[in-house]
Amino acid sequence: MASEMGEAHAPMGAVIQARGPYFDELYHGQVFEAASAVTLTDGAAAVHQAILGDRLPLASDHELSRRVSGRGVLAHPAYVWDVAIGQSTRSTQFVRANLFYRGLVFRRFPCLGDTLYTRTEVVALKQNRPQPDRPRTGLAVLRISTRDHLGNDVLDFHRCAMLPLGPDVPDTGHSDELTGFGEAEVDVIGALDGLDLATVPPVDLPEPGTRIEVVGGDVVSSAPELARLTLNVAQVHHDLRAAGGRRLVYGGHTIGIAAGQLARALPGLITIVGWASCDHTGPVHEGDTLRTTVDVEEVVPLGKGRQLATIRCLVTAEGDGSAGRPSLDWRLYALV
Repeated sequence: MASEMGEAHAPMGAVIQARGPYFDELYHGQVFEAASAVTLTDGAAAVHQAILGDRLPLASDHELSRRVSGRGVLAHPAYVWDVAIGQSTRSTQFVRANLFYRGLVFRRFPCLGDTLYTRTEVVALKQNRPQPDRPRTGLAVLRISTRDHLGNDVLDFHRCAMLPLGPDVPDTGHSDELTGFGEAEVDVIGALDGLDLATVPPVDLPEPGTRIEVVGGDVVSSAPELARLTLNVAQVHHDLRAAGGRRLVYGGHTIGIAAGQLARALPGLITIVGWASCDHTGPVHEGDTLRTTVDVEEVVPLGKGRQLATIRCLVTAEGDGSAGRPSLDWRLYALV
């Protein structure tokens, strides 16, 4: 039995398993909120920066950050979403892959010292068509809602995870439509309320249609350490046997390196306010080198020299002699 599934009253002397659910053990409306709360700290932020290369001035310049927030030092947005995703993995310990994230937009930017709580709800299920000589799997769409210790909403988004069915269980019959999640209109800039951006020097942004090739890649290192830092318990990031002989890198690791390379491409980047979409188009392994191409798709003036840009980052991974295999297609909203 899985202790994560709530089987708390086993007979004396029984052997139970501490594990997450298989796909067939998920059901519509199921809620996971037992993940430990996480306080955002200076120390964890420094480790996060060392692994991913965070380059946002609002995260690295504490004096500037305090002036802008009026509350304290703002946490890097990648640190925040990595914690939220990690807290949600209590429901996806057996995950084989994350297909997409949708509708991730900040409602509030947390500061170091804030504590985050995350609730994960199963909102859609679809069993995949069986493939010869492959384990049966299904897709679960999860709604992930994160708030801070004061009850303020921080994030509310959807994640699609592929999970295996348990051994020797019947087909589930789940066949939900998985499109449309995270496509509702969201206040993309609402989290900027209360921030004093006048102290951030304006920098010119390339025109829409510009493509920026970031020269120089970044090696993927300390992958299990990042997963542990953010409470991510997905087996494929930790256990060679569960990963089929080679651990997969947590998707947020790829996204975080892309965010660091984006900051090199756009020196005027103030922060990332959300994602339009995020698709993992291929696997990444520790030791791979990631390279990012940045497309400026749309720019909307916000006044006072500030602009909201829709950016597309295409990331490729090189390793074991492979040349630039696609790994990430990420569309995001950037404040510049």
